[in-house]
This record gives sequence, C-alpha cells and structure tokens, in this order.
Amino acid sequence: MLIFPAIDLKEGRCVRLYQGRMSEATVYNDDPVAQALAWQAQGAQMIHLVDLDGAFEGVPQNLDAIKDILDAVTVAVQIGGGIRDMATVDKYLSLGVSRVILGTVAIKNPDLFATACEKYGSRIVLGLDARDGWVATDGWAGTSEITALELAVEMKKLGAKRVIYTDISKDGTMAGPNLKATADLARKTGLKFIASGGFATIDDVKAAADLYTEGIEGVILGKSIYTGSIDLPEAIALARSATAGREDVC
Repeated sequence: MLIFPAIDLKEGRCVRLYQGRMSEATVYNDDPVAQALAWQAQGAQMIHLVDLDGAFEGVPQNLDAIKDILDAVTVAVQIGGGIRDMATVDKYLSLGVSRVILGTVAIKNPDLFATACEKYGSRIVLGLDARDGWVATDGWAGTSEITALELAVEMKKLGAKRVIYTDISKDGTMAGPNLKATADLARKTGLKFIASGGFATIDDVKAAADLYTEGIEGVILGKSIYTGSIDLPEAIALARSATAGREDVC
C-alpha cells in the first residue's frame, strides 16, 4: 500500500484547508519545492499535488510551482485541481506528471474523461470528493446531484481504474478517516481506491492497511504529517510491511 504525502498549493505556497474552505487555509511552507524534497527524503514514492486555486478557477494557477517541483524531485507525482480540458491533461503528462486526477470534469464533461482514459489508461485517476455522500465539484464549492457510488460506476464504464476518495467533512479535521465508506465503494465498484481526509494517527494508517484486500491501495496524508501527529517514514514502513505478500483483489 502506498502512502502519498500531500502538497496543496495556494498562491504558490503549501497550505492545508479545513473541510475544503479556502478561507480556512493554514500555510505550512512558503517553499513547495523544499517541501517536496523533504517528503522525498523521508521515503515517499509518489507525491500528491493539488492546485487549489486551479480547482476554484477551473484552470491551472500554480504552474510555475508545479514545474519547479517536477524539476526538483525524482519520485513520481500525481496532480489534480482545475484540469478541465485535454490540453491541460496533455501538458501535465508531457511535463513528467505520472498521474492526472480528474474530478469536476467527470461530472460536467464525461466525454472528456472517457477520451483521457482511452488515451492514457491508468494514468488518469478519478477524483471523487463527497459531502454527505453527494459528489462535490469546483474545488468543493458546489455540490452535484449524483452520489459518489453512481459517479464511480459511471466512470468505470468510461475507463476509470483508480479513484481518490475524499470525505470532505473529514478533510483537515484529523478526526479519523471515513474508511467504511471508502471500502464500501471499493467493494461495490471493483475499482482501486486511495483514501483521503481525516487521518490523524498511525492507527488510522494501520486501519486502512487492514482494508487493503478490500480495495484500498493507498492513503493520502496531509495535515497529520505537517503537524507531526503521523511520522511519514513510520507510516510508509507500516503500510509496506502490513500489506507485503497480501493479495491485491482489485
């Protein structure tokens, strides 16, 4: 199971939001490149990048910082936030991004999602962000009329293989992740799921690892590793040892 340290970019700085509210952003590092290199030095195999400004504006807003990170690190990077057309998908992947996360566009332009999956296969990831079970859009500013399960099923038909699932009510709260909902979605869809939001202790990571055979293949850690409530190297080691040799049923 992979552990993904998160870097959320707002105005070129590393921040964490509380339940997705841009007005409640805490700055943890003014230098995102230094932060990315720190996560790499601590053993990260892939870094999770989010262009928060891009998610709200609908177009990339932190491209310079993203390019600098890609130039600096040697580990893989996945990115989401404000990716609403194929030109942006193509651009990110040509720059060296390993995976592109598509969220809002999956609802508003499913044909584009299908095109991206057809062209790039497993390098396209569905970003599934839910509020009370309903999918949120536009940087979580809007709420759709489709459930998380319905969207996951529809996007699987269009080529989705992997999903990042975030329970918005948990994000940035360090109140514990919603692993039950994540595992339920994984079982019902047969897709690979990465859990995000609410992780606070190493026990939360262990609980996710215990659901590896149910379809949870990864965990995104944000505020917990910035505040030190979870030690990133310890989480990586635990996830690796807890899932070693276990069958991946996805």
